[in-house]
Amino acid sequence: MTSHPLITGATGFAGGHLLNTLRRDGSKVYGWHNPAGRAPHGSDAGVEWTAVDILDKAAVRRALSAIRPSAIYHCAGIADVHQAWKTPTATLRMNVLGTHHLLDAAKALGLSCPILVTCSALIYRPSGEPLTEDHPVNPTSPYGISKLGQEMVATSSPLPVLVARPFNHAGPRQDVHYATSAFARQIVEIEAGRHEAVLRVGNLESRRDITDVRDTVLAYRALVEKGTPHRPYNVCSGHAYRIGDLLDTLIGLARVRVRIEVDTDRLRPSDVPFMAGSPDRIADETGWRAHIPIERTLEDLLNYWRTALTPAHPRPA
Repeated sequence: MTSHPLITGATGFAGGHLLNTLRRDGSKVYGWHNPAGRAPHGSDAGVEWTAVDILDKAAVRRALSAIRPSAIYHCAGIADVHQAWKTPTATLRMNVLGTHHLLDAAKALGLSCPILVTCSALIYRPSGEPLTEDHPVNPTSPYGISKLGQEMVATSSPLPVLVARPFNHAGPRQDVHYATSAFARQIVEIEAGRHEAVLRVGNLESRRDITDVRDTVLAYRALVEKGTPHRPYNVCSGHAYRIGDLLDTLIGLARVRVRIEVDTDRLRPSDVPFMAGSPDRIADETGWRAHIPIERTLEDLLNYWRTALTPAHPRPA
């Protein structure tokens, strides 16, 4: 059967890397992007782009009816945990209501294709131990609450919905609202002489399970192909990295010497000190495991910013 999957949020961080992965497989890909958000760039005859407001129920149904995809990867949504504290209502609407509109349209159209919903590990109750999918849920942030609502919408659907619970992921093209990307961009700007050699940081003691985004999207593909509908799967490396150690690795790759200052604006209202997951379920049931070492992730992220911030390239928003 011809593969022609749909990616919602295809211009986003994970969505963009997923699009690259599926195109390498030879699939024609339908990409949806927010009309008010990041526009597609580049040209690829194998990608058909459509601007769709996921909060517009009628628009979602029209766009889905026009393509009837072989699979749906739902990556659209608000992913900024820090911003969700400032705009909790918008976060809830986008992540919960937007998912409802997509699944409701798919049901009304009689689609039977697999639908992956990318939820979040931030629905779990904080713990000092690696989390399995059976760990109690108890989100501690507006973002986590929105993702729990999203997952409840997904698992209540009669459609073949796959549920991913990704932990942190990092890599090239990541937004500077995330720690490793913020560090890397600052280092590159210091290298270029744009700023004094001071790296402004938030909490460096938190420990996070971080997977390379290029491994993360391979997990999404594996779940669509081999996962069990309505059964949640952690997408994680199984290892918690101290943020300060990741910063040390990036500084070690820098071409200049820098000093560190704590910036209170970068401290979050609620920062869980430790978060790691168990990847055993997804490994056992689909064969997926993370393979890209964190050192390569950080080096590639640094090199991405070196390229993106050169005069020949536009400065990312």
